[in-house]
Amino acid sequence: QVQLVESGGGLVQAGGSLRLSCVASGGTFSNYDMGWFRQAPGKEREYVAVITSIGGSGYYADSVKGRFTISRDNAKNTVFLQMNSLNPEDTAVYFCAARPNPLHTGTLYSGEVAYYYWGQGTQVTVSS
Repeated sequence: QVQLVESGGGLVQAGGSLRLSCVASGGTFSNYDMGWFRQAPGKEREYVAVITSIGGSGYYADSVKGRFTISRDNAKNTVFLQMNSLNPEDTAVYFCAARPNPLHTGTLYSGEVAYYYWGQGTQVTVSS
C-alpha cells in the first residue's frame, strides 16, 4: 500500500509561482508512474501532468502546457509540480496519484482510473 502526502499549496497572486511536492511511502517509488490531478469547485477532477516511473519528459494537459513542469526524484520518493504564470483558473485542490509500472513501460496514462493510490490533496488558490 502506497501512501502519498502532498504539500506546497497556498495562496498566490496571478502571475506567481508555486512548487508542489508529493512524498510517497510504503512502496518502491521507482516502480510507479506518478500524476498530478486537480479539482476546482463544482468541476470534475482533471489530469494536469503525468510522468513515467523512470522520469523523463512528462505529459501535460493543454491548459498547463508551457507553464507547469512535472519532475521526480526517485532517491527522495518525491514527485514535484512546478507551477509558473499561475492564473485564477488554476485554483483547485491538487492531488498526486500513483499507478504501478514495475516493468517500466513508457506508456503514459492521463486517465484517473489508471491510478491506484491518491493523496489527500493540497489547496492552490490564485487571486486576480
